[in-house]
Amino acid sequence: MIYWIYLGFAILAEITGTLSMKHASVSGGMTGHIAMYVMITVSYILLSLAVKKIALGVAYALWEGIGILFITLCSVLWFDEPISLLKILGLAVLIAGILLLKISASSDKLTSVQGDKHVAV
Repeated sequence: MIYWIYLGFAILAEITGTLSMKHASVSGGMTGHIAMYVMITVSYILLSLAVKKIALGVAYALWEGIGILFITLCSVLWFDEPISLLKILGLAVLIAGILLLKISASSDKLTSVQGDKHVAV
């Protein structure tokens, strides 16, 4: 369970770091750049802890996918970036993919607990 918490915080750190980058580019201040460097570093550290028990492909896909989803939503709300019907469709497909990966990870864990000889990819 702790590894999923690491992944959750890694995602939050990635979102914060990326939004700080945008804020720094708009405001021109160094605070956003410093926050970006710190948060992206923290994000990678937490991601590296998460992949000790979560499959790398699953962890990375969730980290990146959830990050993209929230970064896109925040950029529309906070930075007035445009969103089209095609982007909304892409986000919907992304959400479906994230759900499938999470279900797959739970299924893989159940399979390994039951003692099957299947190898999770």
